[in-house]
Amino acid sequence: MRTNFYKPPSTGMTPPASPVHHTWTNSYKPPSPTGMTPPASPLHPTFSESLMEENIEVAEFIITKWNSHSNKDSSYRNIASLFNNNNREEAKQYLSSVKGLQKAMKYLVLHQSSSEKLVRAQTLMQTAMKRLEKEFYQILKSNRDYLDPESVSTHSSTRPSGSRSSFSDFEEDECENESRDEDDSIPEVERVSLAAMADLRAIAEAMISAGYAKECIKIYKIIRKSIIDEALYHLGVERLTFQQIQKMDWEVLEVKIKNWLNAIKMAVKTLFFGERILCDQVFSVSAAIRESCFAEISKEGALALFGFPENVAKCKKTPEKMFRILDLYEAVSDLWPEIESIFSFESTSIVRSVAVNSLIKLSDDVRTMLTDFATAIQKDSSKSTVPGGGVHPLTRYVMNYIAFLADYSGILSDIVEGWPLTIPSPLPQSYYGSLDNEESMSSPISVRLAWLILVMLCKLDGKATMYKDVALSYLFLANNLQYVVGKVRQSNLKFLLGDNWVMKHELQVRQYASNYERMGWSKVLASLPENPTAEIPVNRVKDHFRKFNSAFEEAYTKQTSWVVPDPKLRDDIKTSLVRRIIPIYKEFYETYGGMQLRKEMWVESLVRYTPDDLGNYWSDLFYGSGSSVIVSSSPSRGGRSR
Repeated sequence: MRTNFYKPPSTGMTPPASPVHHTWTNSYKPPSPTGMTPPASPLHPTFSESLMEENIEVAEFIITKWNSHSNKDSSYRNIASLFNNNNREEAKQYLSSVKGLQKAMKYLVLHQSSSEKLVRAQTLMQTAMKRLEKEFYQILKSNRDYLDPESVSTHSSTRPSGSRSSFSDFEEDECENESRDEDDSIPEVERVSLAAMADLRAIAEAMISAGYAKECIKIYKIIRKSIIDEALYHLGVERLTFQQIQKMDWEVLEVKIKNWLNAIKMAVKTLFFGERILCDQVFSVSAAIRESCFAEISKEGALALFGFPENVAKCKKTPEKMFRILDLYEAVSDLWPEIESIFSFESTSIVRSVAVNSLIKLSDDVRTMLTDFATAIQKDSSKSTVPGGGVHPLTRYVMNYIAFLADYSGILSDIVEGWPLTIPSPLPQSYYGSLDNEESMSSPISVRLAWLILVMLCKLDGKATMYKDVALSYLFLANNLQYVVGKVRQSNLKFLLGDNWVMKHELQVRQYASNYERMGWSKVLASLPENPTAEIPVNRVKDHFRKFNSAFEEAYTKQTSWVVPDPKLRDDIKTSLVRRIIPIYKEFYETYGGMQLRKEMWVESLVRYTPDDLGNYWSDLFYGSGSSVIVSSSPSRGGRSR
């Protein structure tokens, strides 16, 4: 208001340069001349001259009062701070006097550029700036615990960045802070942190306005960059080059990856977010300074943080690395909105680029490893068979791997989106057809995982032919497909592949089991008459019993070493065998195994098994015991020993 009372004279001439040069002289532009006004008499100063003189005298009194001997020292030793709770009013007056002094200097540059008053004002301003420089440093150092990124980020929403535009608002901030201090609902950490930020903002605005931005920024960058570097060190973030990572054993690198995964969320959501908030608050008066400060204190640490996944992605690719690569991709992908927001400045675009490149390199890695995985399945050349037709190691490995992949279905869908599925070698039409017209497989990753399972099942078909016994081949296929279906049911694969896929393959398991029963017990069934109750000669009856005994003992003895690991499938097969054979044998046994043959001397050697015996024998099948049968010599006892 004071400046509005007086219109400075204009002569149409450019005022001479001041002997004292500083930044603010270059930023001030005098008003355009509107006419000639006679200069004031030196004996009768104008009202504006009186006000400017008063501003200088007030500033001299306050600035000199706080100019201790320690201020003459260039070091930042502890000083009696203007900005503590006991001197809040003095701090307001000090900043107000600096503003008044600045106005006086601008006036003197225009109207009395060679006067001693300007030199005196400039000296006072230098003293004041030196004092504020030390105050700025001390607030940053003494409030380090209250200005840590975690504290700043937790209450950032209470003070939007750039909420104050001039250090003349310091008094309003202080009133607000005092009212907050009286509110017990606000934690002490937040109260102290907000007060410190308000003080720093007021000092920064005063120094920037007076042309001392460089000194203020230098202090801020040095202190806050050391805090970021120290925080990253404690989080376990290391500055590793690609050459260092490449030389690491996988076990060592995996530990480094785990440490990085534990650190990334805290680093982004707390450390860099808090630093961005603090920087925006302190330098709210200047967007350029905010950007410059934040870029310089954060860029180096951020590049080390986001460059690590990219360097890992450049290393040799093996299947066991897949899940750590997915972990790295997921971590960066999930945090991308925050990364993009925090490092939104043009000067920090390189940080965004490194994070994006990490995602690109990691996704390329995943695609390569998926292709290599399918190729490795197809090229599996192991010739050994599993004893008893059990679950093959390839089946266990592949299905466990694919089940783990299903846990990453969300990010895998993003990675394989737009990546066409190419079939390197033809599959049987019956298999490939299961990928087509599958309504439940709407996502690219569902089709991709179904394809990997099909590649494995085709490989198992080839391994089944290595068994000399056809029945055992079918049992092998039933066991392995049952394991596949079980893994799908127990994992997220069920939701990816769908109920139709599960039901279709369960039917295939039953078909394999039925083929096993038909091939493995066909001789036993063939030894019995088509019509077990029809009247036939005694010789044919004897022949049927002899053939049955021989076929049953042969099949049973051979199959005691066969296995069915899945309890449900094992019970289903046994139940099916009982329903297939025992009813026919029981009718035949009851018709001809009684009095009609008791007249023969060798009756006990002919009728070796009762119907109950057969059920007892079958109950011991498919455990892989490998024991042989010793039949009872008397049908009346209905027992057997081993």
